[in-house]
Amino acid sequence: MPIRPAGMAALILIGVSAGGCSVSRLDSMFARNDEPTGSIGPKTVSATPTETDLAFARNAASDVLTKGDKDASQPWENPETGARGSVTPLAQAYSSEGRTCRDFLASYVKGDSESWLQGAACQTGRGQWEIHTLKPWRQS
Repeated sequence: MPIRPAGMAALILIGVSAGGCSVSRLDSMFARNDEPTGSIGPKTVSATPTETDLAFARNAASDVLTKGDKDASQPWENPETGARGSVTPLAQAYSSEGRTCRDFLASYVKGDSESWLQGAACQTGRGQWEIHTLKPWRQS
């Protein structure tokens, strides 16, 4: 049974908090895997989210960041396109230009396609989370 994106996000969060790994060291977990190699990991197929899909993912990111629960994920689904996924905050909050910010990872599933989005958000003066970036995750 393959690990679904929501499960992978939870595994990442556990690995980051328990193993002290940096997110950049996790790139190999998301390498495109078109041929069997004997390793356990997700097969990632490119999928391009629509603007409305991204809006649902942004709302889920804002919700999960507002809750502030440790190890929390927020599912999202766009009933118009059938796209779905979940958003999981990564690591600890950090300060940028005097504001509290946080990075997150979002899964994106549509049909048989799966991909990942990376994002960053900062709190506004009113305490709401403003999503600064949400784009396809690119390996460095």
